[in-house]
Amino acid sequence: MTKVDNTQIPSPLERAMERLTLVKVGGRIVEEPETLKQLLADFSKIEGCKVLVHGGGRSATAMAAKLGIESKMVNGRRVTDEEMLKVVTMVYGGLVNKQIVAGLQAIGVNALGLSGADLNYMRSEKRPVKDVDYGFVGDVKEVNAEILADLIRKNVVPVLAPLTHDKNGNLLNTNADTIAGEAAKALAKYFDVTLMFCFEKKGVLMCETDDESVIPELTPSLFEKYVTEGMIQGGMIPKLENSFEALNAGVKQVVITRSDLINTKQGTNIHI
Repeated sequence: MTKVDNTQIPSPLERAMERLTLVKVGGRIVEEPETLKQLLADFSKIEGCKVLVHGGGRSATAMAAKLGIESKMVNGRRVTDEEMLKVVTMVYGGLVNKQIVAGLQAIGVNALGLSGADLNYMRSEKRPVKDVDYGFVGDVKEVNAEILADLIRKNVVPVLAPLTHDKNGNLLNTNADTIAGEAAKALAKYFDVTLMFCFEKKGVLMCETDDESVIPELTPSLFEKYVTEGMIQGGMIPKLENSFEALNAGVKQVVITRSDLINTKQGTNIHI
């Protein structure tokens, strides 16, 4: 512990042990008034430092339709041309983000809504055209975790919209799971980070048709075993691969659960 003018200042190592929970929620949760209210109430009860990352895809699709703009999806990813970029910027960085911030302020949580361009906290590059031209979609290249950590230590709760920028004046649509994972990995240098992905199910299921068949714990060896046995398959495989990547980058724990269970022990706990 370093002393300055008889005031104890935590050393960098001590500060790195502060708990931080980063919660990622999909658009469906934050787009409905009742589920949003419940989420924010549960989120506000999380102990320690916290960050919220949100989606908003259904609202973007609905707004685009009202404006006569066609929504195009490839493998679950939104193709973002110039007109769709305007829509997702309005919806993600405006409507959805500010509703969340206002809701948190109403219950005493001092939140600040951010896109990657704000404070230059997340820079990305336009995804190169290969089999598909996704348009103005960004792949994350750099995270300014120091600026986020500074805000968090001032008791500000960042609310991160799924938008980044390329530092050349262009905003880029970026997957919310990616935002959460990259932010968590970067913040692991400063905090003891738990990354929570909230889905519609209680966790990773052993049987897709049985919502109660939650796998309580996953390690790399168990993951490999369940994939080999066919219990874990499809789109859940890359999600879990990304989870292990986050753990290998310094995140302490990844939890996959339902948004109304974030303050319980329920869900799938992933660790190495």
